[in-house]
Amino acid sequence: MSRPYSEVVRPGIAAMKLYSSNREPCAIDLSDNTNQRGAPPSARTLVPEANIELFARYPNHYAADLKRAISAHLGVGTDEIVTGCGSDDVLDSAIRAFAQPGGAIAYPDPTFVMIPYCGQVNDLALRPVPLLGPERGWDVDADALLAQRACITYVCSPNNPTGTRASAEAIERIVAEAEGVVLLDEAYIEYCGGSFVRRAKDAGRLLVIRTFSKAFGLAGARVGYAIGAPELVAAVEVSRGPYKVTQLAERVTVSALENDAAWVEGGIREVLDARARFMPFLERLGLKPIPSDANFVLVPVKDAAAQTKALRERGVAVRPFPKLPGFGDAVRISVGPWEIMERALPSFEEVLSCV
Repeated sequence: MSRPYSEVVRPGIAAMKLYSSNREPCAIDLSDNTNQRGAPPSARTLVPEANIELFARYPNHYAADLKRAISAHLGVGTDEIVTGCGSDDVLDSAIRAFAQPGGAIAYPDPTFVMIPYCGQVNDLALRPVPLLGPERGWDVDADALLAQRACITYVCSPNNPTGTRASAEAIERIVAEAEGVVLLDEAYIEYCGGSFVRRAKDAGRLLVIRTFSKAFGLAGARVGYAIGAPELVAAVEVSRGPYKVTQLAERVTVSALENDAAWVEGGIREVLDARARFMPFLERLGLKPIPSDANFVLVPVKDAAAQTKALRERGVAVRPFPKLPGFGDAVRISVGPWEIMERALPSFEEVLSCV
């Protein structure tokens, strides 16, 4: 007689639900922090030219061509790079590689929703630590994170969903004093600068995670990577396994790195300009948006679920965060070129205004 389901599935997995978000089509989708300009020009030209070999044969085991392109782009060694199917995959592989039996993962709260998910999947105790308050710029609490003595400490800077940065001083201290591995998620770093990638190799147990889903406009290609000391990277690569980056994804990402730097930089400037215009608009509605260093803005609101529904009915999608720790109900609004944002302004004024 076969064992019942409850006895063969790990308890932590059995108690979990699938990640989900509202992906129904919407006229103006400002819900997922992707690049509102679309994909880089050179990447678009490659898809019609894709030959059958890109689909019929296995890709490179560990994306060697992509590693070389990232190496040239960032000035780090190829042995300091590990790639994956989006930064989610790299994070999950890293957590799997460095999780210790009976260990914990410490992280700011709120932060990227996949971190507690991956921690739970890997049987780690979850140790959320509240962000410091507005008087401290919503910085991470280095003292409290270090006090967890976790085998993995995660920091996202700029942080998702708040858009706030961890101070360099806090990151430096966490990297210097953490007992385990530090995962520094820089998914949105192109919008503010100050990356730690060139210091990761010599920092010991620091792994810096990056993505091509945001500034590079390749969210659908699902390509992420991490930079760290070769010994750390090798452990993540073993945990990750081969064939995680498809041939087509590798080809378009390499092309974007080699040919589309001006397009990427232009997109970053457009976002920064639009964000600078969008924040005063929100404030004129009587709202108090959280200062952001990313390509999105977190806005505390009265009723996140109801107001998100009302916006979607008007053709505008945003991401709701009901009862967000430290912020209450809030919505996260992605920022794209001003011509896109401008089309959504009447709906925001109608649904979100507190005036």
